[in-house]
Amino acid sequence: MKCDEGYRCDVCGQDVTSIIDSDLYLRYVIGQLDPETLHTTAERHLRCNPVLAQFIDDPRFEPVVVDGPMGLANLDPDFVAQRRDLVTRGFQRLHEINHWPGDRDLTQYPLPEAIEAYRSK
Repeated sequence: MKCDEGYRCDVCGQDVTSIIDSDLYLRYVIGQLDPETLHTTAERHLRCNPVLAQFIDDPRFEPVVVDGPMGLANLDPDFVAQRRDLVTRGFQRLHEINHWPGDRDLTQYPLPEAIEAYRSK
């Protein structure tokens, strides 16, 4: 893929036009995606990964409801609380990054605990 072509969502096929809509960068920011595989991992819109998106609790994001065994109602409440905190902070971080001026240092994108985890590997 050429840089000027952007990234296509591997679920819906549409362009992922903003970092705040990016499942790939959210997973990177929260420490769920190894930095070495960032450039080779498929991209998706956040909404095209509802199992992850359901944990975003921010007024800028319309809630996603997942039915079935992976839905919040069927998961351990402590896990849900921890996951909601992490994923929401990651989503908020994407909004911060989106407003950074000038050149962006990709290594500074992740949350502090994710940076620490990446460094310890």
